[in-house]
Amino acid sequence: MKSNVLKSLLFWVVVAIILGFLCSFVFPDWLARVFVTFNGLFSNFLGFFVPVLIFALIAPAIAGLGRGAGKWLGITAGVAYSSTIISGLIAWGTATVVYPHLLKGSELITNVDDPEAGGLSPYFEVEMPAPFEVMSALLLAFFIGIAMTQVKSTAMYEVLDELNGVIMKIVKSFVVPLLPLFIFGTFLNLGMNENFGSTMAAFGSVLVLSILMTLIILMLQYLAAGAIAGRNPFVAMKNMMPAYFTALGTSSSAATIPVTYNSTLKNKVDEDVAGFIVPLCATIHLSGSMMKIMLYALAVVFMGGLDVSPGQVVGFIFLLGIMMIAAPGVPGGAIMAAVGLLQANLGFDESMVSLMIAAYIVVDSFGTAANVTGDGAIAMVINKFAHGKIKGQSPDNATVTPSPAANS
Repeated sequence: MKSNVLKSLLFWVVVAIILGFLCSFVFPDWLARVFVTFNGLFSNFLGFFVPVLIFALIAPAIAGLGRGAGKWLGITAGVAYSSTIISGLIAWGTATVVYPHLLKGSELITNVDDPEAGGLSPYFEVEMPAPFEVMSALLLAFFIGIAMTQVKSTAMYEVLDELNGVIMKIVKSFVVPLLPLFIFGTFLNLGMNENFGSTMAAFGSVLVLSILMTLIILMLQYLAAGAIAGRNPFVAMKNMMPAYFTALGTSSSAATIPVTYNSTLKNKVDEDVAGFIVPLCATIHLSGSMMKIMLYALAVVFMGGLDVSPGQVVGFIFLLGIMMIAAPGVPGGAIMAAVGLLQANLGFDESMVSLMIAAYIVVDSFGTAANVTGDGAIAMVINKFAHGKIKGQSPDNATVTPSPAANS
């Protein structure tokens, strides 16, 4: 079902991009400004809604993980988080070296608000102050989630779980259906300020680079796992290819769990270990998604001329690694979880956020495929040390069950 929703959204995102470009040639300013006005309202709503989204998703997610298998849960979470962070740091290093050459001369101009200069201004704006800041939401969710793992707070967990369901209903029924219209307005504006061609050419190059880098990350993961587990990394990667291509087609780590599990067993991982690691990592291991988001975000930073310090980038990477764990059960969940950080940490405006969402959804499946294939590498590492120490797990009754959005 998730796969069908994603394919439908992907279709409409592509249609929105094409129509936005074509309509920029024929729409009069007065009509185009209607869509720019909508974009401003929708963007302000996201600014209001995202902190609530972060709290409602992350608090129960952390509390749920804390109810898992003790020491091995912590070790696996640490390995998965480290893999995700390393992927982000490699993306940053790659962008620092490659972008001055790959994106040389490319500019991203999204803040032109003078119709006579080719840009568009909204008819009106409505301020929607957030109930609290993104960082406040993250810290509150984190500490409440951690505290709930230490006490028997069943009633509170049920309340947060129901809040999660309510917020997810808003995301699925309101936010996602409006995303294509939001993206249409962005590309309409880009076309009318004559920035569409250069932006698409630059993003096309970044798209290819992101796919290549997810494959390189996988190679590095299996080289490390092979060295630790004493297995041939190339054979291990070959055994995981059914999981890679299944995720490529479904864009869902959760839907790919049975294939990932069977592929992991081919690498001589204990059944109980595989049954524990595969469902858990389907939720918390997001190295492929991290690579894509970082490369796209840094491309926008470079083309937009944003003044972002190394400290801000490092902070963005470490916080994004946490926030993506609770990525909502919708297509492009990881990028939706990242919206607040893109605005708060990197200074993205509404058009930049819209570009990120569009670019991410178009190649969502490649990040998911890298995520689940990397899960097999983590299983090899944990199996080396936990063989015979994790009992009674299977994909159906594992201690930690992934959310439907895992690794989207």
